[in-house]
Amino acid sequence: MPHALLVSGSLGQGHDVMALACADSLRARGWTTSTVDAMGLLGKTAGPAGEAVFRRLLGLPGVYDAFHFSALRPGARIALLADAAARSRLEPALGRLIDEQRPELVVSVFATATSAVNRVRAGRPGLRHLVLCTDVTPHRLWVQEETDLFLVTSEVAACGVRRYRPDAAVAVLPAPLRESFYHPPTRAAARAELGLPEDARCVLLMSGAWGLGPLARTAEALAAAGPHVLAVAGRNATLERRLRAVAAGQPRLHPFGHTDRIPALMAAADLVVTSSGDTCSEARAIGRRLLLLDVVQGHGRDNLQHELELGHADVVSARPAEVVRSALAALDRPAPPPSAGATPDAWRTGFDTALARVAPTGALGVQA
Repeated sequence: MPHALLVSGSLGQGHDVMALACADSLRARGWTTSTVDAMGLLGKTAGPAGEAVFRRLLGLPGVYDAFHFSALRPGARIALLADAAARSRLEPALGRLIDEQRPELVVSVFATATSAVNRVRAGRPGLRHLVLCTDVTPHRLWVQEETDLFLVTSEVAACGVRRYRPDAAVAVLPAPLRESFYHPPTRAAARAELGLPEDARCVLLMSGAWGLGPLARTAEALAAAGPHVLAVAGRNATLERRLRAVAAGQPRLHPFGHTDRIPALMAAADLVVTSSGDTCSEARAIGRRLLLLDVVQGHGRDNLQHELELGHADVVSARPAEVVRSALAALDRPAPPPSAGATPDAWRTGFDTALARVAPTGALGVQA
């Protein structure tokens, strides 16, 4: 039975979601899989320090924009030095994992891991490397010379890969979803489950696993304006406490922490207010209009613009009063039909084709 090692990264939750989707698809085709967190492989000190630095950069207006657009995108010396430093820590740990597990395939869904994987595989003939990036413009560290195949989710992203490797093998696929998003509850069933009135207007408010932006004040203002608000704090414990404190005096506010009920929350909502990211693909698959919070710097700016181009979406600053005004207007606009990604067929077909391009002869499993 062929085995694949998936390399993710615990900056937010998007990378883990993509790793899970790939693992599901591989297992359905007869593979075994394991997933490792590249940030964890950096060590007990370097991993948390790297996450802390990234959070700090995102929290300083314009700083991550400057680093992303002037260093990461062109592959400036400072970005390459940072990648080399991370690679030196990742290579030994990845090498040990690969020697223990002996995978036929490594799937990277995190940019920091890609160059380390390619260095490690140099002395291991037959090991193949596939990269999945859902950003609309992959930056320089995503695109390494030795990678066998790049999976992206738009033609713009394919052009982004070829900016650095004109001869790169690239496949454009719909963004994969977690299995539960392919079978969401109906609006009526979701509202009954959550105890929401069938005829009330309802907004889902979330902003990634870190809960970026002033979500507690925004949730309070939205609920005061009339709609029921399903507010998700993600892994932000401080935000969850604030939401629950506000909800104690506002019955239309329904707080959640880290939860696996997002498909039901989206199905119950009339509008999804969120930051740019993989949540947008999930909301589109369920057929919900988007109001995008402009809170993610760097790659988030590009992803936001792409979501607007896809339609059925608006953008707003994170200031609560402006979110309320834009949300109330968006609630009066028609909802889109579920996107092409609402069924797994296109992803599965494309992933099968991609797997056949990189998997060793005889290693391609049979779909269950």
